[in-house]
Amino acid sequence: MAADKSTALDLGAAVCFEDGTGQGMRPPKGRTGARRGQRPTVRVRGSSRGRVSLAGVRCCRPGHRPRMFFRPHVHHGRHREPKTFTWREYRDLIVDTHQQLGTPLVWVWDNLNVHLQQEWFDFAAGHQDWLRIFHLPSYAPELNPVEHLWSLLKRHLADFAAADLAHLTRAIKRKLKKIQYRPHLIEGCLAGTGLIIEPPTDTTSST
Repeated sequence: MAADKSTALDLGAAVCFEDGTGQGMRPPKGRTGARRGQRPTVRVRGSSRGRVSLAGVRCCRPGHRPRMFFRPHVHHGRHREPKTFTWREYRDLIVDTHQQLGTPLVWVWDNLNVHLQQEWFDFAAGHQDWLRIFHLPSYAPELNPVEHLWSLLKRHLADFAAADLAHLTRAIKRKLKKIQYRPHLIEGCLAGTGLIIEPPTDTTSST
């Protein structure tokens, strides 16, 4: 981050980037080992209205290994069922992340409508001792390292024909848990954004 942006350093906080994605029953397209001209057929339940939404958090703090947390939201297509995360579910994710890390948080995410609700300003104002919330510039997904985590997930799900939503949810959780135990993958996602989150180097010397 910019050298003059010292909020995280002043608080001794972890910088947490959040981003969301979703996956329906129709899998992402990927390359196969079929011969040219012999396109394989993958049967899926494309008519299913179900969808798995995901909220992922990539946390970093100088001197500590990077961490990644996630939370799924399964939409079965039922009447009046929330299709995606509510602000309360995001709030619970922030609180859980704070408890897991045991440190103040500088929370960074995009300008999704639910992220701009008045409840967030009230919540942040009531927890200034451990929480600061910042929004990324509009239309700048390349600045969010979680986007690269989703790329790894989509690559894993390419041409994956899930039997039902429960099967799809298990496959997603299994892949994300594997990423959680591979710090080099989480670290590499930040490198892909070009951002550097390190404390400023003291260039002064005593005489």
